[in-house]
Amino acid sequence: MGGTYRQVGDYFIPNFTLPDEQQKPIGIWGQRHRRYLKQNKPIQYMNLLTSGKLNSYLADIDQQAEEMFSQLVKQMADKQGVTEQLKATDQMAWVGMMNNIRNAAMEIVNKNLIFV
Repeated sequence: MGGTYRQVGDYFIPNFTLPDEQQKPIGIWGQRHRRYLKQNKPIQYMNLLTSGKLNSYLADIDQQAEEMFSQLVKQMADKQGVTEQLKATDQMAWVGMMNNIRNAAMEIVNKNLIFV
């Protein structure tokens, strides 16, 4: 039959092994994307998993998302006039504005990279 098999009861089951893959750390963005793939795109998830490219793919998505998020927060803060001076003079206003900016940036990253 080709390949190696093991007998379990009356059945011969092939001995599959996944290709070795370099393990890279995956942050929150990569974990969210993995969860999305697993639930909504199981074929793509299984193809990445069985080809040994899942971890590097998720690490790349995580890096792209983090860079996009940081850039968006910085651009939005500059555009809305959120500065260190505001932080020093009115901390509550600064916190509120930064929370709004971070939430907006998170929605953009989720829509454009994570849940695609």
